[in-house]
Amino acid sequence: MLKQYFADLHIHIGGGSDGSPVKITASRKLNFPNILKEAAFKKGLDIIGIIDCASPVVLKDIDRMLAAGEMRELAEGGILYSDQLLVLPGAEIESREKNCGQVHYLAFFPRIKQIKNFSTTMDNYITNITLSSQAASLTGNELLKIVDYHGGILIPAHIFTPHKSFYGRAFSNYSQVFSDEEWDKIPAIELGLSADTEMADLMPELAAKTFLSNSDAHSLPKIAREYNIMELEALNFKSVLKALRRESGHRISKNYGLNPELGKYHRSHCEDCDKIFSGSKAVLKCPDCGSDKVVVGVKDRILEIAENPSPQHPAHRPEYIYQVPLLDIPGIGKKTAAKLFKNCGTEMDVIHNLAQTELKECMSSRVFKKIKKAREHDFSFQSGGGGTYGKVIF
Repeated sequence: MLKQYFADLHIHIGGGSDGSPVKITASRKLNFPNILKEAAFKKGLDIIGIIDCASPVVLKDIDRMLAAGEMRELAEGGILYSDQLLVLPGAEIESREKNCGQVHYLAFFPRIKQIKNFSTTMDNYITNITLSSQAASLTGNELLKIVDYHGGILIPAHIFTPHKSFYGRAFSNYSQVFSDEEWDKIPAIELGLSADTEMADLMPELAAKTFLSNSDAHSLPKIAREYNIMELEALNFKSVLKALRRESGHRISKNYGLNPELGKYHRSHCEDCDKIFSGSKAVLKCPDCGSDKVVVGVKDRILEIAENPSPQHPAHRPEYIYQVPLLDIPGIGKKTAAKLFKNCGTEMDVIHNLAQTELKECMSSRVFKKIKKAREHDFSFQSGGGGTYGKVIF
């Protein structure tokens, strides 16, 4: 019997519980124990991927919590926290491709021993293994071989963004770095905040891949700003891998994400004119001033390299649903969100699980109207670009 689980597989760690830095651009409050509490008790997630676990600082926190009995390692892979939250230990690695491209990859491992061994190996290729997302002197296929050797899986991260991504920063097709056999070992790709299924399915070579929508959280409140529903027989690494590979009925049945227009790299931006462009054609050079100083947007890059004139969705592709996180709803700040968590339950309860009658009983009429609009997708967007997020407009 398969059950549905909420999953966000791209969460960073800002530092260790002792204050040691890990992800320089992330909040220091974003440490391993705080992430688990936030994800389980406020966000209402069932599965998370923490992608800085190759750092010795993080491994120390993991060992401490395991020894204290606060969580336990599962025979089928993964770590179970508070008997309700599955943690997939992972790492984000930045490759150096032969064409000088830079790509971020996510690697996940079923066992702590495996990611410890992976960390030891990667210390030979990374200047500072303690810090997150460090550049490795490895190409994508070299990294795949190392991850595969240590029993893990590799997933390209935020594949279309203009900075450090597979299509946005390095390649126009997979054969430029991977053989067919190597490409088949990659079960899924991560869409990123500025892309969705409609955009990604313009790329025929992605038809066999499972799509993930993850938060790439750099602070606690940003956890689950994008997430997935997985249908699994059990809460463990083995079942998650089956879902990514779509085996034995396991699957991702829904992707929840921000409308790509809200992404900060959705459309091209001219750095000289400080202008964000729109339209149905790719903007690779400023049409106004002629400048080449253009940060090419995700949509523009896809339009440049896509082979399909319109999206071709394979039968297995789940519905992509535009979802607005609580803190992105105009008029709902941290204090209001804290009241909702106290009175109504988790963010997944407020957005998905509670009936409208239950919502009315646990929040003010003013907040209820906003939540209702968010649930019914009764809003519009102001597009983002050039490193600035778009906005939700009610």
